[in-house]
Amino acid sequence: MHHAFLAVAAADSNPLLPTAPDLIYGGFVFVVVLVVFIWKVLPRLNTMLDARSDAIEGGIKRAELAEKGEYEALLAEARAEAGKIRDQARADGAAIVAEAKEQATVEAARVTANAQLQIEAERTAALVSLRAEVGSLAIDLASGVIGESLSSDKRSHDIVDRFLADLESPATAKATTKSSAKAK
Repeated sequence: MHHAFLAVAAADSNPLLPTAPDLIYGGFVFVVVLVVFIWKVLPRLNTMLDARSDAIEGGIKRAELAEKGEYEALLAEARAEAGKIRDQARADGAAIVAEAKEQATVEAARVTANAQLQIEAERTAALVSLRAEVGSLAIDLASGVIGESLSSDKRSHDIVDRFLADLESPATAKATTKSSAKAK
């Protein structure tokens, strides 16, 4: 064994450096493996990576389109609901306006009826007051002309009332004739 070490030591070569045939064979195998890798493996690897990239990009685009479609659907639904709410509000507003008009009409009719009753009551009160005043004035004038007091006599009051009734009858007849003529 000792001889094997001496033989190696006698040679002037370094055991860490490969010999020329090893370099040639190793270089040739490296080139063959490199050509096979570039020619067969690399295109398949690029095709697989491109397909994967397209799948990811397509998935993103499909997700965006789906999200956009969902957004459009939600937006259309929200618009439809807003339209329904607006229509309902318009209908409610129209109902409120109609109700307010009806209440105003009822209130106006009530106020008009009350005013008519008040006018009629005041007219009646004025007629009663006027009859009493005209009657007392007529009696006072007649008393001054005759020279006797007629104010206590029941008959004088009846005469005055009959006289005023006669005055009202032609006025009523004229008013009826005028209203009949206007109606025609």
